[in-house]
Amino acid sequence: MPNHRATTTREKPPREHSRRFGQSDLSRRRFLGYVVAGTSLIAAAEFTRESISDSVPNASAAAIPSTPQTPEIYDLSDAIRDAARPTANLIRVKVNRDNTVSFALPRSDNGQGIITSTQMIIAEEMNLDPDQVIVTLADARPELVFNQLTGGSTTTFSTYTPIRVAAAIAAGRLLDAAAAEMGQDKAVLTSRAGTITDTAGKALSFGDLTAKAAAPVTQAVQVALKDREKFTIIGKPRTKSDARDMVTGKKKFTTDLQIADALPTILCRAPDLNGYPRSVQNLDQVRTMPGITDVVKVEGGVAVRGNTYGQCIDAVNALKVTWANGTVHGADDASVLKELRAAELPLAAPKGPGSLEGDFVFYFRSNSSLETNCAIADVKANSATIWGPAKSPIAAQAEIAKKLGMPQNAVTFHVMQGGGSFGRKLFFDAAEEAALVSKAMGKPVKLMWSRSDDSRQGRVHPMATCRIRANVTADAVTSFEIRHTSVATEGNPGLSEPITAAANKAPLGNLGVAESLFELTQFTPYNFGASTRFLNEVDMGFNTSSMRNIYSPDVATARELMVDQIAAKLGTDPYVFRSEFAKQARFKAVLDRAAQEGDWGKSMADGTAQGIAMHVEYKGCAVCIVELDCTPATVNRKIRQARTGPRVTKVTYVVDAGLIINPRGYEAQMMGGINDGLAMTLTSSLHLDDGHFVEASWDNYFYTRQWNTPPEMNIVIMDSDAPEPGGAGEFGVAATCGAIACAYARATGKIPTYFPLDHKDPLPFTPYPTSPPIPPSPTNGLQTTF
Repeated sequence: MPNHRATTTREKPPREHSRRFGQSDLSRRRFLGYVVAGTSLIAAAEFTRESISDSVPNASAAAIPSTPQTPEIYDLSDAIRDAARPTANLIRVKVNRDNTVSFALPRSDNGQGIITSTQMIIAEEMNLDPDQVIVTLADARPELVFNQLTGGSTTTFSTYTPIRVAAAIAAGRLLDAAAAEMGQDKAVLTSRAGTITDTAGKALSFGDLTAKAAAPVTQAVQVALKDREKFTIIGKPRTKSDARDMVTGKKKFTTDLQIADALPTILCRAPDLNGYPRSVQNLDQVRTMPGITDVVKVEGGVAVRGNTYGQCIDAVNALKVTWANGTVHGADDASVLKELRAAELPLAAPKGPGSLEGDFVFYFRSNSSLETNCAIADVKANSATIWGPAKSPIAAQAEIAKKLGMPQNAVTFHVMQGGGSFGRKLFFDAAEEAALVSKAMGKPVKLMWSRSDDSRQGRVHPMATCRIRANVTADAVTSFEIRHTSVATEGNPGLSEPITAAANKAPLGNLGVAESLFELTQFTPYNFGASTRFLNEVDMGFNTSSMRNIYSPDVATARELMVDQIAAKLGTDPYVFRSEFAKQARFKAVLDRAAQEGDWGKSMADGTAQGIAMHVEYKGCAVCIVELDCTPATVNRKIRQARTGPRVTKVTYVVDAGLIINPRGYEAQMMGGINDGLAMTLTSSLHLDDGHFVEASWDNYFYTRQWNTPPEMNIVIMDSDAPEPGGAGEFGVAATCGAIACAYARATGKIPTYFPLDHKDPLPFTPYPTSPPIPPSPTNGLQTTF
């Protein structure tokens, strides 16, 4: 097994750190919140806007300072948090009579561990054990407006302070109630694990006090939060609260639910991407197949409902359908690339004798997660109930209601924990389909996409080009231009509510959202003089999504390859160059620590090399150093139906991401992102041929496998004096992609121009046909297991 280890450093970074990227000192500020009227104690926060950082980047002595870029002053995290502020008072902590505390989290947990970290935040402020905090996922709540969006690695950044304020108010009210009940000054009372005790040993539980602490009318309250120096839970490693349930099979996902009369349902889909059925020749015949209860033609295909998924698959494959052409009929990789080239924006700075240019292509990648698209729907005459994973449930509820011809409040959307997302579950295709199928059949359905549906008809990371021009003098970079051109990245849910979701569908609406996302996330963290970044997107009819880290993996790969070339032109080591040209002392500190941890510059055998890359996003800075083996023995090793090629043998990943709630969870998030980076750069892509993607399941879509993973992985989480957490969910991806690309160039002497590196290699599998639409399950598992 790979040797994975994580460490947390305790060196203090430069003091400027806590004031950068819109962070502010929360130490002893007082916050306004509410005690909400009720028979039990319920507390909520009021969260007003904080000031934006006005810091000025530090210039390197050898560099021409770049003016501040948008993400330095105001980034996507700030935008999402500001959008959530007006309804923060609707996020409430409730103290129960059984001595537990309940919190309905208006975000979606798809394995990233935010339920556990939220338990820790509340437990810290209320001096509870985390197991005493019951965190569930809130149903769709339209009144939250922008405050029920899970995306951009912003959940903890957005909810950290409001949750703490609500918890602190609840804790204070309980102490007040206990002091009154005991006839004591509350200064002499202590609270631990849900029990408040006086100096004589008399004790009252939270459950005993919740009614007494409740308020007959809603009251405004001011509260100070616990000092960071007194934290006993936040910052301590904790295993996910559902870890045992996950490995024992006890945890329930959407398709595990037993909803009355909801039977397995699958759609027969077109061979072309987004094709639709014109006619079905054998509907009546398929309806009589064993176990089948219903077969109906719907918008996206032909829906089959039966007693088992296996029976549904047999029926789907037996259907004889005449299909209309899809939205990308006849298209392939080459034709899409040609359209992208025609849409590329010009580079502005004149090309001179000191110019360096890079031109890179990034092919389509699957946005499938381990759990395929799924949802349960029970649509009745005047109401509908939906169960499913959703990162934008308000937009889903509104759109489903519109499609069903119902008012939004007639649709109940129960948000379920998901089995992975990576941006995919921002979109609610399965929930919308399930609702329409349930309406057409007049029965509850448990709809599930097949693996081939996910790969061939699902959402993808868009194909893109990234062009860079740098003008370099004898000792500096005078300009650095990035022009990213992409198949349109869909943003259908908007900011998770119907207003921006509708605006996205207007002419140029999605382009405006995409440009905003690009501007708020893309940042060149070096002093490279006049530094610009521009995006252009082309809508070609593909199903795309804001897949994990959106634009950053591609842009970081192109940028960091160019940084290595600039360093070589100036005769400087890649690490030393980055350290000298880094825009902030904080970035330099992470670079220096990574070089130390990764033993940068050590002697490497021919055909192997180290690569280094830096990425700044989500209020944090990450530096990755990889060791890559490109020797023939490794590249050409044979594994049955597998992608082999170059192998990363070691990853050192150093990250400064502000306050860390759960180091163990953060380490796991970085490991997941690193494996995503390995896949995107080396092995996993979709091949478009004649209007459809060739790959049809995980067995021929080559996400990172055991033989691709590094035997050694060292995650270093640097200590930080930042008062708030940064982002985690996507922060392991971009720097990893860049480091691998740079290592490949150094190991082979060839600068790669397309990704993943093996995209143009012969396919190591025979593609499944598009008809029947669902490939047969393998029957030789025992022969190939060992």
